[in-house]
Amino acid sequence: MIYITGDRHGDFTDLKVDSMCGKYTEKDIIIILGDAGINYYVKRKRNVEENLLQEEKKCRKLKEDIQSVVNATLFCVHGNHEARPECIEGYQKKKWHGGTVYYQKEYPNILFAKDGEVYDFNGKKYIVIGGAYSIDKTYRLLCGYNWFKDEQPSDAIKKKVEARLEKEKWKMHGVLSHTCPYQYEPKELFLKEVDQDKVDKSTEKWLDIIEKKLDYQVWCFGHYHGEKTIIQEDGRFIQMLYQYVDILE
Repeated sequence: MIYITGDRHGDFTDLKVDSMCGKYTEKDIIIILGDAGINYYVKRKRNVEENLLQEEKKCRKLKEDIQSVVNATLFCVHGNHEARPECIEGYQKKKWHGGTVYYQKEYPNILFAKDGEVYDFNGKKYIVIGGAYSIDKTYRLLCGYNWFKDEQPSDAIKKKVEARLEKEKWKMHGVLSHTCPYQYEPKELFLKEVDQDKVDKSTEKWLDIIEKKLDYQVWCFGHYHGEKTIIQEDGRFIQMLYQYVDILE
């Protein structure tokens, strides 16, 4: 079975499915739509911070905790509160469900998606587009918390996504992203204390262009810490997930 859920931010204790589904098995896959939090404490390539060892220990401890809680394979989209997997020292690449993933051999059930890659789930193609802007960037920097300057898709990543969709003739069963197309932003969840005029919406506006051109059936995203489902007149299914665990369509 393939499940899908939203941001975890390093807390996997409540990762449960409906009781009638039973327990996870090694054959199950759980898709996390960004901000899993696993790569928040990391040893980045060419990083010279003094607290690397402490951060690496925290990351290892979290992965060990995950393996004790979840018996399934985690497939993590890149969020804005974590390093990109390709920038992390010690990660390897392999092919999985038709696309490239990053992983560590010590934790074979924790996989990280590569933006612009297409993965096959239940015979259906899904493209992954991670990343988003952090509205808490200033706060994190002031407090000495981790912030990742490559949190949003670069121009190179955008070109890769567009080239892959061009190759697929702009037809895809689904999209798995962290943030969403601009038109689907859940404005009702926006924090009142945040001036939206100062929020970088470039990723969302680019996704809007993608969404209008793409022939798709399902678009799933996280990021906004809320649950919402939109069903278009033509049957397209747009779903925002947070703590709820659903079954991938």
